[in-house]
Amino acid sequence: MRVAGIMSGTSLDGIDVAIVDIGRRIRTVAFASTPYPKRFREAILAVSNRVCHTADISRLNFALAEQYAAAFTRLCRDARVEGVRLIGCHGQTIFHESGRNTLQIGDGSVLAERTGIPVVSDFRPRDIAAGGKGAPLVPFVDHLLFTHRTRRRVALNIGGIANITVLPPAAKPDGVIAFDTGPGNMVVDQLVERATQGRTRFDRNGARARRGTVDTALLEDLLRDPYYRVAPPKTAGREQYGESFIARLTATGAPIDNLIATATALTAVTIARGIALAGPSPHDLIAAGGGTRNSQLMALLAAYLPATRIATTEEYGIHPDAKEAVAFAILAHRTWHRRHGNLPSATGARGPVILGKISL
Repeated sequence: MRVAGIMSGTSLDGIDVAIVDIGRRIRTVAFASTPYPKRFREAILAVSNRVCHTADISRLNFALAEQYAAAFTRLCRDARVEGVRLIGCHGQTIFHESGRNTLQIGDGSVLAERTGIPVVSDFRPRDIAAGGKGAPLVPFVDHLLFTHRTRRRVALNIGGIANITVLPPAAKPDGVIAFDTGPGNMVVDQLVERATQGRTRFDRNGARARRGTVDTALLEDLLRDPYYRVAPPKTAGREQYGESFIARLTATGAPIDNLIATATALTAVTIARGIALAGPSPHDLIAAGGGTRNSQLMALLAAYLPATRIATTEEYGIHPDAKEAVAFAILAHRTWHRRHGNLPSATGARGPVILGKISL
């Protein structure tokens, strides 16, 4: 079955669309990433974890679905892909209160109407209703794709938030551990955007982090956050690492490149500590997400994990930027066939549940 997955993450980079053939094997047919227009991105930020008017949320809910439809249609045209029978769309998270409630915008009915294809959307609420945290959901797919018979593996995604899926050898679903380790690219991106007055949204290849010096005292202060020691399941988001966190960093008066270097180190250290919290050092770290393009961050990870072989999902046939979009195509396929798509060991739910809502 040919399924499209659409993902837009916490970093607000834009819209990732992957088209996947799902059968005995899973094969990525096409992938593209479409950046958000500047004003549209700003509009989403204006309703993310903030007090705002319900009219703004309602309008963006429809407008974002139009953006999703345009990105999907463009990829099908440019890649000359036909025969997509289902779309799985995660939506854009604008509020997530772990284990209590969550809100993703990008209406599935609008997307279904524009494309003429059934859409599975709104994946997280069912897991929360079943006593889970509503996240992370991608570990179900990590278990499916990356479990090895004899090697202990960790699947790492470095998006706005960094999250890991720990896969013991020959892991059964209830043996998988998965959680958000802390910030991924989010803090660095915000600092770069502030330093450049919005002209640049990320630290290209870690250049600014390399120019800066890590403020070890500040780093140690940030690492005192109890979150990093709490046992999983647990989730993080913009509510922890948004404007107030950036204000805390800039209030130190440190040079901006030193803050970027410190934030980059914070991401690497908290990933490494998260992996250590979950058990023995893994044989393999399989990384995806925009952070894999930051060579300074990847070098720090290698230094903190000397006994682990580090590679990206490219080595396993999945573009590092496409993994989460691929995951939601697979989760939509599960929903369509009335199969569960959560891992209770990762989310804390009482049991497996069928995720999402279907717009025909």
